[in-house]
Amino acid sequence: MTSRAPWASDPARSRGRLYEEQTGTAPIAVRGPRDDFQRDRDRIIHSISFRRLRHKTQVFMAPDGDHFRVRLTHSLEVAQIGRTIARVLGLNEDLTEALCLAHDIGHPPFGHAGEDALKAALADAGGFDHNGHTLRALTHIERPYPRWDGLNLTWETLEGLAKHNGPVRHPGWALRAADTTFPLDLTTHASLEAQVAAIADDIAYDNHDIDDGLRAGLLTLDQLLAVPIVARGWGAACARFPDVAPKRLASELVRSQIGTMVNDLIEETTRRVAASGVASADDVRHAGSPLCGFSPAMREEERDLKRFMYANLYHHPRQLEAAAVAHGIVSGLFAAYRADPAAMSDEWAEDVPAAEPERSRHIADFIAGMTDRYAIARYRELVGKIDLPEGF
Repeated sequence: MTSRAPWASDPARSRGRLYEEQTGTAPIAVRGPRDDFQRDRDRIIHSISFRRLRHKTQVFMAPDGDHFRVRLTHSLEVAQIGRTIARVLGLNEDLTEALCLAHDIGHPPFGHAGEDALKAALADAGGFDHNGHTLRALTHIERPYPRWDGLNLTWETLEGLAKHNGPVRHPGWALRAADTTFPLDLTTHASLEAQVAAIADDIAYDNHDIDDGLRAGLLTLDQLLAVPIVARGWGAACARFPDVAPKRLASELVRSQIGTMVNDLIEETTRRVAASGVASADDVRHAGSPLCGFSPAMREEERDLKRFMYANLYHHPRQLEAAAVAHGIVSGLFAAYRADPAAMSDEWAEDVPAAEPERSRHIADFIAGMTDRYAIARYRELVGKIDLPEGF
């Protein structure tokens, strides 16, 4: 095992879990030779919320093709990238992996289109955001244990999920509720493991969405070559394999770009950590700025790539058409369940709060847990026929 840096998160020094895990006066036997962060990772993998990611949108909604990424495959790819970076930097790989695997659990069906629909539906009940819902799912909705709600994850895992994108000064109601129950120091930075997980997410979707966009025919190589980092990577791939047909080099381009971004991130993060003088994980939290990040040049190139992807893939007319349909499905389901909560599954219908905003939030919790396919089926059952766009 690679030795850990002094500023890595240490499971032996964890701030613990909200609930003491014991039965009566006898501690629960540890199930296997795992530390607390390893157990967090495994609880996430075994959760219902994680399994549902198999049929939740990444870029393409309820895709017919088996080769397109969904939230589950994306999360696995993020975890692979994050763990590699954590190993080189001497961080805690298990905590990094847990954060990468769980970071998208709060996404409703149809990705950001579904999120926008729930945000509008809950406008008078505090709104909706997928990051806050990740915490809500893992601390409240998941209920595999007999004595408490949630997975009872460690403070470090919950903190990393809450703050992986930086300090949170204006939390939404779901994140605020989790923080009230188990204070997460929202105004400080997160651990380096959480910072790595956040950028591993960017690296994964920046590049794998190119692969899916090309496969779907919504992007062309000629378009992509207008982006400097892509043009440079393509030139290197062609020089390395001059006798290989271009259609065989798309995957090599994606791999090369991931490697370029990862190497830049490791070099820049190493430089920042050395310059900061941090000596512990708590020092990282109070460093005043993120210690994990791209170099200025790579940061600008990565932003250029994102701008290209938004203009040419995420806002492609076919994608916007699908998003409008998805928004209508989620909005229609919320209205149907709001009018008749008994139409929800038995477990959810039996527990509907009488008062607002809890009633609307409960309905949104139910919808947010749906897969794309389940949401489409329930819409057809409760609302009526819907014409899905090509490729939906």
